[in-house]
Amino acid sequence: MTKIYNQTKEREKRKKLRREMTKAEVYLWLHLKGKQVLGHKFRRQYSIGPYVLDFYCPELRLAVEVDGATHITDDELEYDKNRQSEIENMYINFIRFTNEEIYKDMNGVKEKIEMKINELQNPP
Repeated sequence: MTKIYNQTKEREKRKKLRREMTKAEVYLWLHLKGKQVLGHKFRRQYSIGPYVLDFYCPELRLAVEVDGATHITDDELEYDKNRQSEIENMYINFIRFTNEEIYKDMNGVKEKIEMKINELQNPP
């Protein structure tokens, strides 16, 4: 079976993305790292296949994505949609936030992440 997680060939890309995180990503990371959200470990700039996720909780198979100013054109939105679909086909769940949500309502963002975690741990 081919390894799809954190492939060596994607290492430099991941390192570069960690060094160049957006302000919104840094702010969210301050609230995710160290098992602060219901005791779950999140990793930043985690690759799955050719894609790098902003944040990922392997235990829950949960990706948390931050959509900033570069996610507004039709082409970029279509790329994100296709990328998300391919990753979801690997049984990974997604939750997305805009920079605006992170800056203006971090408590609400954390609540939504906690709700998603509870939903994944306690399916209906």
